[in-house]
Amino acid sequence: MHEAVLYEKLPGLAVRCSVCNNRCMINEGKTGICSVRVNKKGVLYSTTYGLITSEAIDPIEKKPLYHFLPGTRCYSLGGIGCNFHCEHCQNWHISRATGDMVRMTALSPAQGIDHAVRQGCRSIAWTYNEPTIWHEYTCDMALHARVKGLGTVYVTNGYITEEALRDLSPVLNAFRVDIKSFSDDFYRKICGGRLEPVLSSTTLARELGMHVEIVNLIIPGLNDRPEEVDALIQWVIDNPGPATPVHFTRFHPDYHMTDRAATPVATLEKIYRRAKELGLRFPYLGNVPGHLYENTYCPNCGELLIVRAGYEITIQNFDHHQCGKCGEGIEIVTEVGKKQA
Repeated sequence: MHEAVLYEKLPGLAVRCSVCNNRCMINEGKTGICSVRVNKKGVLYSTTYGLITSEAIDPIEKKPLYHFLPGTRCYSLGGIGCNFHCEHCQNWHISRATGDMVRMTALSPAQGIDHAVRQGCRSIAWTYNEPTIWHEYTCDMALHARVKGLGTVYVTNGYITEEALRDLSPVLNAFRVDIKSFSDDFYRKICGGRLEPVLSSTTLARELGMHVEIVNLIIPGLNDRPEEVDALIQWVIDNPGPATPVHFTRFHPDYHMTDRAATPVATLEKIYRRAKELGLRFPYLGNVPGHLYENTYCPNCGELLIVRAGYEITIQNFDHHQCGKCGEGIEIVTEVGKKQA
């Protein structure tokens, strides 16, 4: 076990965790909602520091990140636990697991970065389950990544606190966040959280200089009302900004939500067109392999710039952060720490 860095000691050996916006008050011998942060005699510990359940070499597009080091490989790590309890979780077998339910493998921060470098990866992502609850481990590994010139990525639900995000910000390059709905009622009923902290962390991540991409999983009958989707699009335009890539993604039934059909592709196409109409520069569709709206187009002249076929990409008519046809600036990170304003 590894002592936590962000918590407050309370009377009676209780503690309050400050790494996510649940801000759990944890009595001695108990864990927080995430199940991986435990109070032992008034000291808060991470029980999963240096322990992983999942390790893979992924295309960066699988995260999905379309405007961060496109066409490169990403070293991906996952653990166990989550600070949400989403009814439709795709990775419930690890997010809802405890340490006695799954096999975990030891991997130090230095070993993880060594694996990434030897596999020719340009970045490392903490993903598959929620990385916020792995805070001490990801911070330490990110320090090693920075020394080796690797990009760093959180694939997150965005429920991180301001203090945890600021603590992480010097070593985190990309914040790939799920905005699951633009309804607080959805968050409370389906995820066990609230909307506002997710919006606040997404805005702050952009202000702190991180590259931000958003995924909005469209679930029929729950978060697909046109007025709700419009409100989300407008919020993105007004806050992290109109150049923020947003992936409107197709829902597939899973976990406790097998009573709903997959999202009609026509619904996603309508949302994509509406996003363009409202002024979002880079909307995308997700979980629709081979669709034209997975590609990157110049938001000024419509020129096809990046073709995606599954996770394979072909870059054409795009060079030095500009459209090769009209010269429009295209906001894509091609080197860690460098981004076209």
